[in-house]
Amino acid sequence: MTQPKFPGESAEYRNARDDLLRKEVELRRQIESVAAARRKLPIGGRVEQDYVFEEGATDLLADDNPRATRFSELFGEGKDTLLLYSFMYDTEPCPSCTSILDGLDGQLPHVTDRVNFTVVAKAAINDIRAWARKRGWRHLRLLSSRNNSYNRDYLGETEDWGQVPSLNVFRKTDDGIYHSYNTEMLFARTEEDQEPRHVDLIWPLWNLFDLAPEGRGTNWHPRFDYD
Repeated sequence: MTQPKFPGESAEYRNARDDLLRKEVELRRQIESVAAARRKLPIGGRVEQDYVFEEGATDLLADDNPRATRFSELFGEGKDTLLLYSFMYDTEPCPSCTSILDGLDGQLPHVTDRVNFTVVAKAAINDIRAWARKRGWRHLRLLSSRNNSYNRDYLGETEDWGQVPSLNVFRKTDDGIYHSYNTEMLFARTEEDQEPRHVDLIWPLWNLFDLAPEGRGTNWHPRFDYD
């Protein structure tokens, strides 16, 4: 495997880097293999309830004026896939979820060119929108599930843990809407001193830290600000 060399690097560094590169290539193959298996999952359960959510105006800076929005209305014209993120916010917003959504807000114009993406939280819609304005979000579609059972039904809420960060994927077909995927790795056994990492695929923060010599660290977690 022939690779470029960088100024001043030693033969020891290059040999170790080449060995790491082989592992990175193998990891790439494994990531694609898992993604392919995910795409090949059999169709999940049919969504029998057309949940009714609360939603505000499309413009997050506009007056809230909550209205009822049905689950079936979250699918845009020509887009049959819906990614629905459960934001941990009942009485107080979650700093980690906020970090995720800070990043996703800027990506949404790209994401929604292909698929539907929506955020749902248990808090009142006016509170969710007020938080969005404080964070400077502009693109996220935000819903409140306080008057329905969506969070409990699709593992955005549990009896043991309360609100849970979770991403669900749904697929619209001629026969109805079906569940496709959930980030269930949250509920799987983890290695010692390891976070579940179930939503890392949509949270690039940790992947950036993985590139740094000091890594992710053991005690650092996102905060609302870093003054």
